[in-house]
Amino acid sequence: MITEFQKKVYDFVKTIPKGKTATYKEVAIAIGRPKAYRAVGNALNKNPFAPIVPCHRVIRTNGDIGGFALGHLKKVKLLRGELQSLTSRGR
Repeated sequence: MITEFQKKVYDFVKTIPKGKTATYKEVAIAIGRPKAYRAVGNALNKNPFAPIVPCHRVIRTNGDIGGFALGHLKKVKLLRGELQSLTSRGR
């Protein structure tokens, strides 16, 4: 069972396009809870809908990768793979 807060987070994160990122703070602002960026991270850590909800596209405000349930290196690999996929298609 997911909370209403988690649902809002997951619904927004699903709108982040492939090859793009958003920050935890941007997600918090987008769902109307601008100070809840840590709670956004916690919700994404419990994401039961991956890869439909692409939580790997959410990063820290300072540009650092941030956490990922499958590990930091897996998050980097997923992001790089998306960028390479878009680049190879000429986008």
